[in-house]
Amino acid sequence: MHAAHRGRTRLAALLALCLALSAVFVVQQVRAALAAPAFKVLAFYNGTYDAAHIDFDKEAKVWFPQTGAQYGFSWEATTDWSRLNATELANYKVIMFLDDLPPAGQRAAFQTYMQNGGGFLGFHVSAFTTDANSWSWYHNTFLGSGNFVSNSWGPTAETLKIEDRTHPSTIHLPATISSAVSEWYSWSNDLRTNPNIDILASMDQSTFPIGTDPNQTWYSGYYPVMWTNRNYKMLYANFGHNAMDYSTNTRLSSTFASAQQNQWLIDGLLWLGGASGTPSPSPSASVPASPSASPSSGPISPTSWYSVVNKNSSKCVDARSAASANGTAIQQYTCNATNAQSFQFQSTSGGYYRINIRLNTAQSLDVTNVSTADNAAIQLWAYGGGNNQQWLPVSEGGGYYHFVNRNSGKCLDVPGASTADSVQLVQYACNGTGAQSYRLSVQP
Repeated sequence: MHAAHRGRTRLAALLALCLALSAVFVVQQVRAALAAPAFKVLAFYNGTYDAAHIDFDKEAKVWFPQTGAQYGFSWEATTDWSRLNATELANYKVIMFLDDLPPAGQRAAFQTYMQNGGGFLGFHVSAFTTDANSWSWYHNTFLGSGNFVSNSWGPTAETLKIEDRTHPSTIHLPATISSAVSEWYSWSNDLRTNPNIDILASMDQSTFPIGTDPNQTWYSGYYPVMWTNRNYKMLYANFGHNAMDYSTNTRLSSTFASAQQNQWLIDGLLWLGGASGTPSPSPSASVPASPSASPSSGPISPTSWYSVVNKNSSKCVDARSAASANGTAIQQYTCNATNAQSFQFQSTSGGYYRINIRLNTAQSLDVTNVSTADNAAIQLWAYGGGNNQQWLPVSEGGGYYHFVNRNSGKCLDVPGASTADSVQLVQYACNGTGAQSYRLSVQP
């Protein structure tokens, strides 16, 4: 009797152990499933031609992994185009071309991938050709664009008309959006006549003229910017070319500066990857405003007040004598936490901001006399919407930014890299030095 009782006890203990191990296994499986990405993206690029395209590649390699971590997909990039083969492609729901299209030996594998239901997102140069018949399926059938005809110059932010607001990539967008800065391409084929092409966005007529070089400015016409081919799971974006100071290869704009353009990318990727339901980020996550924003600093808040500290001198941007009248010199001065050193960034369009002073929020940082010259002085002036009063914060990482004036394309600068108090700030050709680098610190 006692032996039987001991046997039943051992059996019960063994059963309890098995149940406990099974529970642990189930929990581990659930955790693994939750941790696994909903889909995987593989981006191909070359990164060898044109500093503006190379810089876009660098931004993409930061922004997309950050966004994937928030929205549940994985993203990797490669310059090894030999991976564009059937075996590799079977592991990915979405393929990207960042700055080029495949070499001849990989084209058949890509075509088969797309014809079998794969997803694709291409940018800017990935559609460029002057010989569309060299790969007619891709340029004429798949993209539909044909040959490159012309480009606008220099790179500009534009107003885009959302042509189809029912597509999964555009359902969260208003009737018009502000793009980030880019060079823009035109094509030999009129996509409006192609029944397979659904144009998602085009240049809004209010945005003309497009460009800053009179010889490469578009003054009228119809220019598609984003589209899809109804026979494939694909998206193409005309943007992907940053504004650059080519003398120093310094970034002057960010392809990811437009929150609405970023929303299109996110919704589009989730559609391409087959993610179900309304797209939403992971808890406590926010969509990156730009790929190089420091995780510790986060995006610039339009409601916060900031001190703006120069990297070279460790001194603060300051209104001379704590004045706020028109013409007040903006200088650097030992940081003192006063309202003369407190600034707020309010968005205008295309990733640009007016920079208001706490002493009088109607007054903003202004380039004197709407100048485009080096060493033009920075002052306070009542905000009137001028391009000389708008600045693009371009993050350098680590919480530092350089600020590019919309009118001149030049950077906020401490002349002569001075470390002295009371030196008036100027604009100067962007050069990547500490005299043009500033850290934002939130003030109470």
